Amino acid sequence: MSISATLSFTPSPPRSFSTHRPNSNPIFLPPSVSFTAKTTNAVSLVVNPARGSLFTAFSSNAAAANSEVNTKLSIDGGDGGIGGNNGGSGGGGGGGGDNDGGNEGGDDSNKKRNKGEALVALAEAGRSLESLPRDLKAAIEDGRIPGSIVLKFLDLEKSGFMNWLMQFGGFKERLLADDLFLTKIGIECGVGLFTKTAAEYQKRKENFFNELEIVFADVVMAIIADFMLVYLPAPTVSLRAPLGLDAGRLAKFFYNCPDNAFQIALPGASFSFLQRIGAIARNGAKLFAVGTTSSLVGTTVTNALINARKAVDHSTAEEVENVPILSTSVAYGVYMAVSSNLRYQLLAGVVEQRILEPVLHQHKLLLSAICFAVRTGNTFLGSLLWVDYARLIGIQKAHEVESKVVIAN
Repeated sequence: MSISATLSFTPSPPRSFSTHRPNSNPIFLPPSVSFTAKTTNAVSLVVNPARGSLFTAFSSNAAAANSEVNTKLSIDGGDGGIGGNNGGSGGGGGGGGDNDGGNEGGDDSNKKRNKGEALVALAEAGRSLESLPRDLKAAIEDGRIPGSIVLKFLDLEKSGFMNWLMQFGGFKERLLADDLFLTKIGIECGVGLFTKTAAEYQKRKENFFNELEIVFADVVMAIIADFMLVYLPAPTVSLRAPLGLDAGRLAKFFYNCPDNAFQIALPGASFSFLQRIGAIARNGAKLFAVGTTSSLVGTTVTNALINARKAVDHSTAEEVENVPILSTSVAYGVYMAVSSNLRYQLLAGVVEQRILEPVLHQHKLLLSAICFAVRTGNTFLGSLLWVDYARLIGIQKAHEVESKVVIAN
């Protein structure tokens, strides 16, 4: 980032002095300025955040017709000046400022502030930009992440396991957005088996053991899908590389959509209503694929167990029917794309990020306990809804206990 300005003055007799004064800008440390005034027409000022100092260098140009001073303030890795054109006799200020006062100018200002905060955070931690992963480095240079995200990354990096996990881009983006992301995965998968089985029993009651194969298929599908239900709708800090120039309009649209339709945008970023709707549609398509695939695996394994049971116990050959693979798989994919998608997006983006996190940010243990209770209830509700949905569309039927009359001869 660079700041350009023009200053005109009448030179005084040669003299030297230095000054030190506090800087009110919280991004910079108090600068030390030293210079010598003489017949000078060019001044360069460089701020180095790592050293927290402001250096001023003078150069003389005898060809100058006046004593105009051109001043340039720059930060390493500059990306254009701030401010509009100045009205003096000197050259215009650097581009990229808030010329129109519109949204684009405001976004540029936020990005410059983000970059400054991130560089200061690195300087305070004694780290260089080159020591960071490539995607994080690019995000800092583009001004897409503030200093708080950099500090969170440096804190997570201290853990060997977290450092290894952040080598995977998807995990890194989610851990930077939510430091309880792994806890929520553990909650979801840990209670999944118990809650799914309990919900199946609640719905089927006396038919539970008669429909045990169907129960098994439901539980297998749920366990496979539980991880993806937490992973896909989780809020993220986007570190993705920009799309190529030849990318289509649809690809560009979905690229700019958030991962969670209700997530809070970082400073310097914003999501339109259409982009948030796009997030629901994109995650719905992904969850449809996940649900269909997991159901194919679950029903295939279930049918294999049913056939093995029939081979051993011929009396059950007519009582137990194979689970319809294709219809069940597609139905479960639709269920996850609609019901699960909306419930988990609301849970992660509204209940947790917008309601619980701001209130309980300093009480991680209590926050984890409440997340456990909320996610357990959501998982149980999902199981109940699935059984009702499956019976409604006819892919599962409740078995009625038939009374058998034994006639004595």
